[in-house]
Amino acid sequence: MRARLALACLAAVCAGAAGEGRASPYGSYPLALPETLRGTVQVPLDGDRPAQVSTLGALYRALAACWTAPEGLRKLEGLEITARFALRRDGSVIGTPRITFAAGAPGPEARDVLVRATLRSIAACTPAPVTEGLGRAVAGRPLALRFVYRGPEGRGI
Repeated sequence: MRARLALACLAAVCAGAAGEGRASPYGSYPLALPETLRGTVQVPLDGDRPAQVSTLGALYRALAACWTAPEGLRKLEGLEITARFALRRDGSVIGTPRITFAAGAPGPEARDVLVRATLRSIAACTPAPVTEGLGRAVAGRPLALRFVYRGPEGRGI
């Protein structure tokens, strides 16, 4: 009896897979949306840091408001660096931000200067001034923030 039941189940699974052309390891469940929040901000920003933010775009600008070009790299053009981190409901950083990408720095020493400056700017701009609603929405979700520096004269992305 068990052998027949196992054989019937196996036949049903094979028939379903054959009907779809290729079996999916995820079954028929929908895939989740990406969890990482991604933003790109051209730095340095003009203006003051906002008192409170309620949108993701405003959050990205608030987090980038403290970024300045590091000493020794200010004359360079095309610096880009991406930091990945998460925030609590109150806007403070969970753990230590990680640098996932850096480009435009001429050599490892310059890259280290760029990384340290970016991590200092994140520390200086947190806790982020998030509203209660935005705090609930972003709490614990990975955030990848890309800083783009076009040089002393560069504007626009």
